[in-house]
Amino acid sequence: MSIYAKLAQLNITLPPVALPAAAYVPFVQTGNLVFLSGHIAKKDGKPWVGQFGKNISTADGQAAARGIAIDLMGTLHAAVGDLNRVKCIVKLMSLVNSTGDFTEQHLVTNGASELIGEVFGAKGAHARSAFGVAQVPMGACVEIEMIAELA
Repeated sequence: MSIYAKLAQLNITLPPVALPAAAYVPFVQTGNLVFLSGHIAKKDGKPWVGQFGKNISTADGQAAARGIAIDLMGTLHAAVGDLNRVKCIVKLMSLVNSTGDFTEQHLVTNGASELIGEVFGAKGAHARSAFGVAQVPMGACVEIEMIAELA
């Protein structure tokens, strides 16, 4: 099944590339690797603000991370023209806005990892880091970046 057929089956429409909020570009390709800049969680088109361990649940965080994965796939599509060219998703790095005693960053990030795996199948199995941080730009609850390899 093509990536786009799987997205349609999941009722996912890829968004256009978001404009950078600072002095960077949304993606850079070098050789067969594509590096996607960090994407923040959004709710109703605005930053999904919150801090884990204070005012947002792990379950809400998983939904936020899933939304970021959709945004990342939209940017990857814009970068490469055809998601079927992806050989593998190499790595996700997740920054989870959390209090010092919150320890479920890995579970929050699963919202993105599980969707990437579902859409890309074996090509979606990736390395990953999930960090707890004191703050994310614009107060967003989660920020995730991606590295993909093209065939």
